[in-house]
Amino acid sequence: MQREPAAESPYLRVRRERGYTVLEFAGEIDISAAAEIAPLLDAATEEPGARVVIDLGGIEFFDCSGLRLLYRARGRVLDRGGDLRLVCTHRLTLRVLRVTGLSRLLPPSPSLETALSRPRAASGSR
Repeated sequence: MQREPAAESPYLRVRRERGYTVLEFAGEIDISAAAEIAPLLDAATEEPGARVVIDLGGIEFFDCSGLRLLYRARGRVLDRGGDLRLVCTHRLTLRVLRVTGLSRLLPPSPSLETALSRPRAASGSR
């Protein structure tokens, strides 16, 4: 059963594009924002075979709370046989993704178009 994505927040816009649920993060993603985003992210990643793109194009700040959201989303999607893609061009966030090793598990794309065009293995394996 396909459901509509959950409601939005000031930190997250949820929409559908080409069969993917696109989660567009915005603003400062810190512990407060992450607490608001987490239930929306869980709703978007709960279905078996979910196809999800997380787009960080609208962020201004991204701390370890945001990293936990990405890692959680990845685990949930992979556990359910789905596909997760990431869009990120924010220089400091890309650096944090590389330093933590998350960029190897969830390779960032430079645009939504690139992410949607990537082969299925974009979300890595366990």
